[in-house]
Amino acid sequence: MNEPTQKYSVTLPRDIAEAARARGGPSGLSSYVAAAVARQLERDDLRELVGVAEAEHGPITDEEIQARRDALVRAREQQGGSSAA
Repeated sequence: MNEPTQKYSVTLPRDIAEAARARGGPSGLSSYVAAAVARQLERDDLRELVGVAEAEHGPITDEEIQARRDALVRAREQQGGSSAA
C-alpha cells in the first residue's frame, strides 16, 4: 500500500491479534490488518451492489449463483489456474 498512513488504536481479542501477528510476517501486523479491512470493505461494497441489483431485478436464485460459479471454474481452467471455487 503506497497511500499515506495514519496511526489508529484498535482493540482485538488477544488470540486473534497474536494469530494475525504471526501470519503478518515481515510486513507486520498493521499490513495484515489493513489487507483484512480492505477485503471486508470490498465485500461490503459487493453486498450493497447485490442489494441494488436484487431490488431492481428480483432475488438471485441458487441456480443463477451456481451457473456463475461454474463459469468462473471454466474460466480458471482455461487460464490454467486452480479449479477450486
